[in-house]
Amino acid sequence: MRSPPPALERITPGNALVYKTIRLTALRDSPSAFGGTYARESELSDADWIQRAADWGGERSMGYLAMDSGAGCGIAAAFLDEHDPLTAHLRSMWVAPTHRRAGVGRSLIDAIDAWARGRGARALRLMVTSSNHSAIEFYKRNGFSMTGNTKPYPNDPALIEYEMSRPVLAL
Repeated sequence: MRSPPPALERITPGNALVYKTIRLTALRDSPSAFGGTYARESELSDADWIQRAADWGGERSMGYLAMDSGAGCGIAAAFLDEHDPLTAHLRSMWVAPTHRRAGVGRSLIDAIDAWARGRGARALRLMVTSSNHSAIEFYKRNGFSMTGNTKPYPNDPALIEYEMSRPVLAL
């Protein structure tokens, strides 16, 4: 029997150090999946992480941690586009290798989708690096499609980022 997906928690100043641990683990595990780097972010102070956590809980942004038995196993965040409030951007999506293909990623996307819908967004967009084939397939299985927009990946000029989008789902 398959166990239920881990619980989701909003990222808050109260769990900022859990957020820090998950984010740094994600940066080590999948360095080309993020705009940030482990080298830069591991130098941030705990106060910086508390502020980052506070920033993810505003009216225009939200972050979630997936928790399994008190340990973080996933992360996702989103923000509303400042120029187009009908668009939300999915960011920082990552699931621990031990929890992949167990519904954690879908739970995180569903939570982001519900948050975006509650803010009046109609589209959910993300950027994914060209070398991250498993993530591209995961996003396709979850209703995202390529928009045709690309940009250079900031940490490695040999890679590009593809934009993917899907409609925010109605209830």
